Amino acid sequence: MKYIPSIAFEEMSGSAKGVTAAKMKGRKYIKNRGYGSGIRTSDQAKVKGVFKMLTTKWKSLTNEQILAWNKLALSQEGRSVLGTKAKISGANLFTRLNFWVVTCGGQVMVTPPSLVGVESPSTATVVCTNQAFTFKLDEALADNGGIFLVIEASEGQSNGVSRAHAKATQIKMVEEPTDAAIDIKTDYETKNGALSAAAPKVFFRYFLVNSSTGERSVSMLAEAKYTVVNGG
Repeated sequence: MKYIPSIAFEEMSGSAKGVTAAKMKGRKYIKNRGYGSGIRTSDQAKVKGVFKMLTTKWKSLTNEQILAWNKLALSQEGRSVLGTKAKISGANLFTRLNFWVVTCGGQVMVTPPSLVGVESPSTATVVCTNQAFTFKLDEALADNGGIFLVIEASEGQSNGVSRAHAKATQIKMVEEPTDAAIDIKTDYETKNGALSAAAPKVFFRYFLVNSSTGERSVSMLAEAKYTVVNGG
């Protein structure tokens, strides 16, 4: 386990200039960036609403508060998918951190928090059958106080698809996760529909968020294949 001391990750992660970087089973990879269809879903509308609210809130901050965010941003380095360092603005840092604070149910932070880092999640085991659909961290967190686990999953993909992590969308957030199995069947089917033998592969992304500071870990990747057991 390791801790990420800044809002911008020490490892390459994310999308920029047509490519995407991520990490799976301890290995980093870079691939062509995927783009959505442009059709807005209710989830996308909700996210856009949060960002719009935060943009309005930033404009209402006092000069002293804005200077404090700008000062903290000076110590935070962004890193592109190609590893190039980049500075981020106080407004950008304010939005990044507060997005997750608000998403986790908290109130907008008008003054910057003391950043403490977020533990990277362990590898995960996914059981995907007609009898059970569970997601389990292989190792418990050293300290899960105030931490949320965000699980994203793709729709079912055919056997010929080898990588579709970019298609994963959020299906569940778990407060103070442990290494116990999490039932995600209802959450998955509500978002993506039931799996079948025709499209049995599911690709996951998951990460941890500090609900007090808004810091998040790098994204980890996993995948599973739907199988039928006991003739079900």
